[in-house]
Amino acid sequence: MITVKNLTFHYRGKNHLYRDFSLHIERGGIYGLLGSNGIGKSTLLKLMCGLLSPDAGEVNLFGRRSRTRSVELLSDIFLVPEEFELPKVTLGEFVRLTTPFYPSFDHSFLAEALRRFEVGMDEEFHSMSMGQRKKAYIAFAMAAKTSLLLLDEPTNGLDITSKATFRSLLAEWATPERTAIISTHQVREVANMFDHIVIIDHKGLVVDSSVYEISERLKFSVESSADGALYSQSTLGGYATVRENVDGSESNPDIELLFGAATTAREEIIRILNPSTNH
Repeated sequence: MITVKNLTFHYRGKNHLYRDFSLHIERGGIYGLLGSNGIGKSTLLKLMCGLLSPDAGEVNLFGRRSRTRSVELLSDIFLVPEEFELPKVTLGEFVRLTTPFYPSFDHSFLAEALRRFEVGMDEEFHSMSMGQRKKAYIAFAMAAKTSLLLLDEPTNGLDITSKATFRSLLAEWATPERTAIISTHQVREVANMFDHIVIIDHKGLVVDSSVYEISERLKFSVESSADGALYSQSTLGGYATVRENVDGSESNPDIELLFGAATTAREEIIRILNPSTNH
């Protein structure tokens, strides 16, 4: 569905964010895109939808180059950036003007999402709080029912109840034919929704694995000692640890611990999770 091949990109006057970077994302599922601040997660989402063009290499969506931004392509992808501007109109007017661009738009889904987010169609964007605008835009994005939904820090600015609503709506939105990519620092708020984890750093791709593969190859547990662990954090019960799963035991992946391990034990994590990948 998405193929990033030998991507090189930099902003003018700055060092390269990506150099010979490759990634493949299959159709279907919810992907978590993780990385430190400034590593290029938002940039990668913009490259995927053609808002930016690579210096070298290719980004293809549905077999088309994203940089072409054809009508067919744009009608089947939706990006919700972390920060955005909306016109000085009511939500209802925005829906009337914009839905023709999305042939699969689901008005009943939008109405239900707005009801649960407690946002009215007659509210004007400029009079909404930042959280209300974000809820309205996320509801619209999901209702567009595009094959690809790109969400950059979607829970920033949402209260606890709205975050729970977001998770439930995204679960209802998801189908085997739709793919969501969530770039976030608020890992715990959405980690249980991820089917696949992608972690990038300044050298490139560190993790590109399904949650099942992670649980199969790594062991997450709380122990009295962190000796020999790939990564650990102190807890009230001892140490939360990440280790290579050598005994075939089952554990639920802790994505925050995985990110810590990918940062501090990069080569070991690559060896365990991505043994066939050339980094």
